[in-house]
Amino acid sequence: MAQSDTIKNNITEGVIWKQLLVFFFPIVLGTFFQQLYNTADTIVVGQFVGKDALAAVGGSASQIVNLIVGFIVGLSSGAGVIIAQHYGAKNRGGINRTLHTAFAIAIIASIIISIIGFISVPYILKLMKTQQSIMNISILYLRIYFSSIIFVFIYNMGSSILRAVGDSKRPMYYLIVCCIINIVLDVVFVVFFKMGVMGVAVATFIAQAVSAVLVTLTLIRSKDIYRLKIKKIKLDTVSLYSILFIGIPSGFQTTMYNIANMFIQSSLNQLGTDTVAAWTVLGKLDAFNWMIISAFGIAVTTFIGQNYGALEFNRVRKSTKICLAMTAITTLMLSLIFVLTAKFVFGLFTKDANVIAIGFKMLLMLAPAYVIYVPIEILSGALRGIGNVIIPMILTCMGVCVLRIVWLLTIVPQNNNVETIILSFPISWTITAILFIIYYIIKQRKFPLELKLEKSKA
Repeated sequence: MAQSDTIKNNITEGVIWKQLLVFFFPIVLGTFFQQLYNTADTIVVGQFVGKDALAAVGGSASQIVNLIVGFIVGLSSGAGVIIAQHYGAKNRGGINRTLHTAFAIAIIASIIISIIGFISVPYILKLMKTQQSIMNISILYLRIYFSSIIFVFIYNMGSSILRAVGDSKRPMYYLIVCCIINIVLDVVFVVFFKMGVMGVAVATFIAQAVSAVLVTLTLIRSKDIYRLKIKKIKLDTVSLYSILFIGIPSGFQTTMYNIANMFIQSSLNQLGTDTVAAWTVLGKLDAFNWMIISAFGIAVTTFIGQNYGALEFNRVRKSTKICLAMTAITTLMLSLIFVLTAKFVFGLFTKDANVIAIGFKMLLMLAPAYVIYVPIEILSGALRGIGNVIIPMILTCMGVCVLRIVWLLTIVPQNNNVETIILSFPISWTITAILFIIYYIIKQRKFPLELKLEKSKA
């Protein structure tokens, strides 16, 4: 008998808030270390290379990296949702087909993305109105990054699968290892070997390769029903459709945020290097907020997926409500901490007083509004867990991306300053959050009926 058949599944049977925290903390700690090694890149280039290097690594280049990683994470979540549902239903065959198809997708898609990205980087940077003074080092950084996409894809696909079956600890351990490797190599390559931005990029490349190897070995050595066999990696038609049906809209939804942020970046680029550098530093502080919210979003997706697969509809609803409350409380506390410690934190990245002042002004506008975003992430994660991704994608596209771009094209030109640009965030979050709440309230009433209809078609 399979191990998963004999051991109690706490996600479908345990106390919800306790199990959410048990599952959440490894995710958030892992993401913390991921942010830490990204932040280390920024600190090292800011302190040892200069303001231009800081703007190059954290400006347009950072937005492009976030765009690609967002799509990869979204696509990987498609595999995670399907496997979570199969795992909740104890469907060994479904897990096996989905697992090996997921790895095939990661390999094929990463090759395509790497080639397109490597070639198109200069054109994308020009479209984003990247300053000429940082153009060459931004191209160098991004081309090395695109060469490592296969490692990024494999790690995210593998960690998504592990989390889907309730294992959020090992992805965390691997990110800790990679964080240490990245920080050490940052110092070695930049401080001692004087490699500049190239040193930071190469350090990240190596760290990502290690994370991909570790997560792959874990799945190969698994004794549970989610064991990876290299020879079986291939595309299964049904599994491919299931993964892409959820993964592509999820990836596109995440991409919408990043496309909107690229427009933000383009607007900020026109305000000078100090503003770009301030936005870069704020982005590192800001990332810790998204780290918390996203970790709760990942946790609720797994909880909903497994409970939905196990036909535990009451736990689906309860998990969503509890996760919403936990995320909102945590976000409010974090926002207060950000405001109280912001100037000290900004000083770790740069000694430029004007950069610090601009960044602090941005933070005072964003921090109080973070809690507004909570329903978007949590309800989107809950809906993804039941396989509902099309409407959330449309809501995100219209509420966040289109609305924000319209704001930048119509309102900002009339008053082109930092405050007007940043105001697009709370306005778009508020409208999108309201739409998500209304849609989820309507949708959650139909869970049992929809599952019956799906099974009758199968």
